[in-house]
Amino acid sequence: MFSGRARRQEYWMYVLFNAIAAIIALVLDAALGTLPIITAIYYVAVLLPSLGVFVRRLHDTGRSGWWVLFGAVPLVGGITLLVFACLEGERTQNAYGPDPKSGYAAA
Repeated sequence: MFSGRARRQEYWMYVLFNAIAAIIALVLDAALGTLPIITAIYYVAVLLPSLGVFVRRLHDTGRSGWWVLFGAVPLVGGITLLVFACLEGERTQNAYGPDPKSGYAAA
């Protein structure tokens, strides 16, 4: 889950579908009158997959997954991680694997 690399497209499509699903959970929660329950369950359920895809996105830019902890720094941490998520990945093989855009993966 935390090894390999994730292209920008893979990461941002995950973010898009995750945001849509979160909105649906929130609306469903509000309609049923159970406001924090369904949404909280959804967020707990996607915590590890979200962390995994973000760590793989960092790997694609040549950075360690430990950079996720930099997000705890107020304002600067979140902005920095957003910039890292928007940067193009390394076009060559790096310490985390081959370029996912190359069309083939190492065995």
